Amino acid sequence: MSRRVSALIKASHPEPAVAVTTVTALLAWGVGHRPAGIALVAATVAATQLAVGWTNDWLDAGRDRQTGRADKPVATGVVSRRTVGVAGLAAALATPLLAAPTGLAAALCITAALLSALAYNWPLKSTAVSVLPYAFSFGALPAFIVLALPGAPAPPAWLVTAAGLLGAGAHFANVLPDLADDARTGVRGLPHRLGATGSGVAAAGLLFAATVTLVVGPPGPPSWAGLVAVAGTAVILPTGWYAARRAARRASRSDGVFRAVLLVAVIDVVLLVASGPVG
Repeated sequence: MSRRVSALIKASHPEPAVAVTTVTALLAWGVGHRPAGIALVAATVAATQLAVGWTNDWLDAGRDRQTGRADKPVATGVVSRRTVGVAGLAAALATPLLAAPTGLAAALCITAALLSALAYNWPLKSTAVSVLPYAFSFGALPAFIVLALPGAPAPPAWLVTAAGLLGAGAHFANVLPDLADDARTGVRGLPHRLGATGSGVAAAGLLFAATVTLVVGPPGPPSWAGLVAVAGTAVILPTGWYAARRAARRASRSDGVFRAVLLVAVIDVVLLVASGPVG
């Protein structure tokens, strides 16, 4: 693999792209898709992730150079900004084409999710409503997967709501490690306005709400596994906050809140995938 191709892959934000695509495939399996359907929805979501990642690096090239981001191929000059921009446009245009065989409703849903995510990259990233694209796009993801089933069944409201809460929580958690760099380059999204403490509380509250929704939302009584997940979440989040507070008193750095939020996000993803067939 050439250095340029490797750099282009790195500029796509491959870790979250692979994570979201993998969750998509697992959720598609969980709700009852056949192998061909799993492959189709996963490929479509992969295209959205590539489009969002490349567009993000295309837009943030100047900021990344200003903050000395050695992990950003465009900022270091390994791959050109134009190349990344063209790749992002191609992936965005491929999304509705890949989604077309899933049906009109599903294709419109995933296209709307992509447009929402791109709107976060610009212009909503630096506004007080920066959380809204995350909530909408994450909520639209399981809606797309369910709508892509034969007969296009209506997505359960609890499933869409839980995914939206998970996405909103992920927004605050994702920004926490970069608050200082973002402040130096003028980014003023909702997490930056709330600050590290406010963002940590918001992330924890949203993810706890997502956990509860995933447990009590499906028909029938909550499972024992679900109740254990809620109890675990209620312990993990305050523990992370306490660790961060102790580190702050010692004037040392702690990722306690961030790690706790990520652990709860993993629990929520497991609950999401285990939600079972619909339609």
